[in-house]
Amino acid sequence: MTPVGRRAVRGSLWLFAVNLVSKGSQMAVTLVLAAFLTEEGLGLVALAVALVNIGQVVQSMGVYDVVSRTERDPGRVAGTLLVLSAGAGVVLASALVLGADAVADALDSPSAAPLVRLAALSLPFSAVAGVQMGLLHRRLDFRRRLLPDAGGAVLGAVVAIALAAAGWGPHSLVVGLLCTAVAQPVLAVAVGVRVRPVWDADAAAEAVRWIAVVGPGALVAVLLINVDYLAIARVHGPEAVGAYSLAYRIAWVPYILVAVVLGGVVLPLCAELVREGRGLSEVVGRFTSAVLVVTGGLYAVTAALADRVVVFGARWADAALPLALLCLYGLGISLLHLWYQVLKAAGHARRYLALEVTHLALLLAGLLIATRHGVVAVALAQVAAAWLVVPCTWWALARRGIGPPLPALARGAAGVVGAAACCAAVGLAVGDVFGPPGSVVAALGEGVVLAVVCGVVVAAANREVVRR
Repeated sequence: MTPVGRRAVRGSLWLFAVNLVSKGSQMAVTLVLAAFLTEEGLGLVALAVALVNIGQVVQSMGVYDVVSRTERDPGRVAGTLLVLSAGAGVVLASALVLGADAVADALDSPSAAPLVRLAALSLPFSAVAGVQMGLLHRRLDFRRRLLPDAGGAVLGAVVAIALAAAGWGPHSLVVGLLCTAVAQPVLAVAVGVRVRPVWDADAAAEAVRWIAVVGPGALVAVLLINVDYLAIARVHGPEAVGAYSLAYRIAWVPYILVAVVLGGVVLPLCAELVREGRGLSEVVGRFTSAVLVVTGGLYAVTAALADRVVVFGARWADAALPLALLCLYGLGISLLHLWYQVLKAAGHARRYLALEVTHLALLLAGLLIATRHGVVAVALAQVAAAWLVVPCTWWALARRGIGPPLPALARGAAGVVGAAACCAAVGLAVGDVFGPPGSVVAALGEGVVLAVVCGVVVAAANREVVRR
């Protein structure tokens, strides 16, 4: 294995550990809140977090990409980006604090205004952390991300869970979010990631040129994963958002744990290979197979267990069908996320932006038709929009000679289809053998059986991928 390959493998493992702890903490918070909060309470939290997520992307558009791709002194580039990103964070936080009532009223959820104000205070801190993490990404040094990223997330999760248990309601998660945002840049300094604010006009010009293309794409990406919340809130209110939010958060886990990890490694890795004048197709094929094998298996099991969502309370039964549908959506966006990183690393940012805009246009058109029919229809709109873009993105890669080989893609897809079919058959055969849908023990028992079945099917269909 080449030195670059070894760094990529180590980086993947460390980033997986980081995401496992940080996103696992967030998932724990979601599960605890599902037990403590009503549908309306969880919906209000989801709206506040969605608005802040949009603000985080606006303030940090393209930061990771600029730091990873630049041929200038990365320290000076990072220092310049710190000034730009933190400044934007202060402006956005001020705007949200002042305009929270108007925004909440526009979403027909006035009770969300105090949560929006509190969550907005996190933006300047997350801007600083974003620049620090960008430097670590360039170096594929994900080991040092463990303390600031995962440590901050654990701290926020502990605070949120403790406050929820103490009866703080929706405010508990938002306070936990703020604690995480404040802790991350402090802990990053503790592990030696220090970025001095500087102003380099040339670095700023390079950043602005790149952000002019990638930045809108990042904004479109965050709209793609938040606009459905806003649409549901406007038409059906916070209670419907709560049920949809629980399904979406569960379906989001395999994407975060696998696709985001591999995408975080493939961007700096492919950028380095491009600088060395080496081809990308084989590397992209391996990463694509890994996404299909691992996320496909996880989504097959999750979809088969969707009716077990009532372990968090019978009131969440309406989340089962959206959860099953969103598993198919999650597999689609996992592929898209990985392939978008390849396009950006290879210098095709405009093509990436065009695909993202196309995806958003398809989703908005679907939401206009589907939202009034309820959260199941919204989930179907998400599935349709994502999978219409998947073949377009593969073609964009293939035309440039950087797409995953078709045989590897076909084998991976066959493994996913086989695993899903077997999991569905086993789920029907098992039924309530392990216990009623609301039993935690029964859910764990069925989950173990499905995981074994899925693992055998996927491994048999992708022996070479598993070996590697």
